[in-house]
Parts: sequence; structure tokens; C-alpha cells
Amino acid sequence: MIKNLEKKAKAYALKNALAYNGKAVAGAVISSLFHEGLKKEEVKNVIKDINKIVKEVNSLSLEEQEKEFINLEKEVSEREEREGLPELPNAEKGVVMRFRPAPSGPMHIGHIISNLSSSLYVKKYGGKFYVIIDDTDPTTSKKEYYDQIKKDCDWIFGNVYKYIIVSDRIEIYYKYSEELIKKGYAYVCTCTSEKFKKLADDKKECPCRTYGIKDNLERWKKMLDKTSKGYKPGEAVLRFKSDINNPNPAMRDFPLARINTKSHPFQKKKYKVWPLMNLAVSVDDMELKMTHIIRGKDHRDNAERQKMIYNVLKKIYPWNAFIGRIKFTDLVLSKRKINAMIESGEFSGVEDEKLPTVSSLRKRGYNPEAFVKLIAQRGISEVDKVISSKDFFKILDNFNQN
Repeated sequence: MIKNLEKKAKAYALKNALAYNGKAVAGAVISSLFHEGLKKEEVKNVIKDINKIVKEVNSLSLEEQEKEFINLEKEVSEREEREGLPELPNAEKGVVMRFRPAPSGPMHIGHIISNLSSSLYVKKYGGKFYVIIDDTDPTTSKKEYYDQIKKDCDWIFGNVYKYIIVSDRIEIYYKYSEELIKKGYAYVCTCTSEKFKKLADDKKECPCRTYGIKDNLERWKKMLDKTSKGYKPGEAVLRFKSDINNPNPAMRDFPLARINTKSHPFQKKKYKVWPLMNLAVSVDDMELKMTHIIRGKDHRDNAERQKMIYNVLKKIYPWNAFIGRIKFTDLVLSKRKINAMIESGEFSGVEDEKLPTVSSLRKRGYNPEAFVKLIAQRGISEVDKVISSKDFFKILDNFNQN
């Protein structure tokens, strides 16, 4: 543990606050303390104290912060890691990065916080920034949000290279599915979800695992078959054949594709089998040659699953970074809940100024540059930040005025 941690944390909090209109953030302080010797596994033991220090520093006036920083300036290392977005490795020749929104509801402030850094890196290094509209769930995909996503992304990012709609690429996912089956790394499972979960939890093989490649190709065709001879929803899924003894149960023979016969907003009932996240993401990242991926730390397991798919197909996995969430104490960011509140009449629509949607933020007069400054201050940190909407928008308002 760092000596004089409290004193150093306060020094870095004051420095950060003075650089950003009197408002420090814990993530920037922790990034600086990493250079001082703080280890990632120690963060959970000190985060409460650091949050307390940041809160105390932010309660001071700029004049008071300047006076206190003079007394603690010697605690700041001359070789301190710079604030803002760190350099990316192997980015000199440009980067290819992406954002994958689902058209199940309006984009909101959380999408900006999680994905603006990718757009900024493409602007910095050159390359391509894709927005991939992930509409593989016919049940939740809503027609009205496709154009809304494009409008919001054009405004907040300003450098989208290309918009890609996943449901236009179903045949590509089928091709990769068959390749995985032929390589012996995917199989069709007809066990109930309850039976499979029990087997996987006990590190026991599903009986469907024993079928050979020829049988699995036939079973795959039966999944695709739209006639009465084909499998029905819930009767079969395509699974990735992984290590059944993996210490993490979530890694054991995870699903790749499932049957859904609901009508899709655009594809209608053209397709019966839909790729799940880890198949679609892996295939898109390979096909589009992603070089760097930044995503929420809640996707760590998904990243590991996707890496498995890359490995069996002998592809080089992109560089990955994970970021923590900003957890609002009083804002609803669930698309499902926002949709329900709009439908009930509680809010007038996606531009309602009481909502934290991108459309609402644009209507309220916020500029994309304010969010750029916010992300530059936050950097890439795995630390979650808990904040009220009042405090958050106070910080954002400062950036929006400068």
C-alpha cells in the first residue's frame, strides 16, 4: 500500500479539480495513484476513502483548492501518468473500433459515457469507427429506433465511418456457424435449459456433445428448417464446445444461436435462427478487422467467450480495455423502463427534457464537446462511480460553458 495514501490522494484530487473547473473525479485520482504504486486489487479497499476525499475537495471553492494544493503539491509525482485518454498500443497505423447499440429503446447518457472514447481514439489515430445496430432479437427490436440511433450517433460522435445492421448479415453468421460445427467446436443441443444448466454446473458433458460433425450438420439444418419437420423455439440451440471443466460456469458450452419465430421489424419472418451476442460480435469483429475494443467491465465474460471463438478460427484477438460504469442514484437508464414510461404518457417522447436520452440532451442545448471534455477527464478507468444526476450535470454544465 502507498505511504501517505490519504495525503497523496488529496493532492491528486486537488490537481484534478483545478484542471477541471473545481470538480475532481475519483477515476482520475485512482489513475494517478496507480503510478504511485497502488495496485488494482487494492482499489476496493481504498475507494470509499478516495470518494470521501474527492467529495471534500469538490466542496471547496477554487481559491480554497489552490491554497490547499500549494501545501500538498510536493506529493504529486513529476512523472505522474497524464490525465485523460491514455495512448493505445499498436495504434500508429490507425485503429478500427465500434459501438453496438440495440434498437430496443433510445440511446442515453450511459451510451455516451461508455462509447465516446472509441470515437475519440479513431479521430486521434485515424481509421474507421463503425456503429453496428444489433437487432438480432426480433422480440425487442423496434423500427422507430433505427433512424433515431443514426441521428443520435451523427450528433455525438461525428465520425461514423459506416452504419451496419446486423439483421442484414444473417447468412454470414450461418456460414461461421457451419464452420465451427465442421471444426468440431459447435454442436446443436436439444436439452432443456434446466437440464443443461445442471449438467454444466456439475461439470458434466451434455449428451448432445457426443454427436459427430455429420449429425450436427443435420441437426443444424433442422434448426433452420421452417417446415413442421424443423425444431421449434426452445427445442434446440447451437452451442460452442468449450472446456466443460472451466472454473467459470459461464464459459462452459455457451450458446451461439437460438430459434425465434417472432416477426422482425425489417426481416419479418425471413429467418428462423438468430445469432446470439457472442457469435454475432465475434463474426463482425473478425469481418470488419477490429483492432481495439473498449467496453464496460460487465462484458469481461463475453470478451473471454469471444476470444475462444477467435482462437479456434486462428484469428488474432483485438486489444481490449474495460471501463467502469457511472451509476446514477436517481436516473433511470433502462431502455425497457424508459419505453414503458413514454408509452404510459409519463414522458412525452424521447426528447422529453426530464429524460437522460441523447435526444433530450441535444434538445437541452448540450454540445458534443462538453462530453468530450468529460470523457477526457474520466479517462479509461475500471472504477465505478456513484453520483447523483444533480452533481453529474453540474460538472457537465461547467464543460458546456467553456
